[in-house]
Amino acid sequence: MRKKLLTLFLSTLYLSAFTFGGGYVIVTLMRKKFVGQLHWIEEDEMLDLIAIAQSAPGAIAVNGAIVVGYKIAGLLGVFVAVIGTIIPPFTIISLISVIYEIIKTNTVVALMLQGMQAGVGAVIASVCFEMGAGILKEKTIIYPVIMVGSFVANYIFNVNIVIVILSCIGIGLISAFIKTKGSEQS
Repeated sequence: MRKKLLTLFLSTLYLSAFTFGGGYVIVTLMRKKFVGQLHWIEEDEMLDLIAIAQSAPGAIAVNGAIVVGYKIAGLLGVFVAVIGTIIPPFTIISLISVIYEIIKTNTVVALMLQGMQAGVGAVIASVCFEMGAGILKEKTIIYPVIMVGSFVANYIFNVNIVIVILSCIGIGLISAFIKTKGSEQS
């Protein structure tokens, strides 16, 4: 168990330290690490964990660490994964705050950040594609309908994202209830 906790800590520390661009970027890296390399979590289960992390309030990187840590090692896994996830940004932000006045007008730093934005956009597009492809593999029509409906509601009709999320939660709960009732009757 100690070796697993150490691996969990080092993995989340590493992912957090080298992830630029926010929580959605870390999602694909967590998937590669915990599904592809370590084989601790199944692909469809990772999609469920990511959905939970995205639905909960707060930073998706920390939420992701919570759900993955809990899945892997219970409450101790949550603690280890969260500590591993928050150490790098806390350290980096602390250091940057000390030297911010010096670097805020530096042209090289500004150009570097612009370049990182382009890379982050590509990674986020990759995450959306991979998650969408995983959802489309399901043998039900409800998930693609929810994906397209959510996009259309928010992007075309400018429906508030909170309403879209709450609607998706409601549809998911109804779908799960119907699926549970159907399996009980079989």
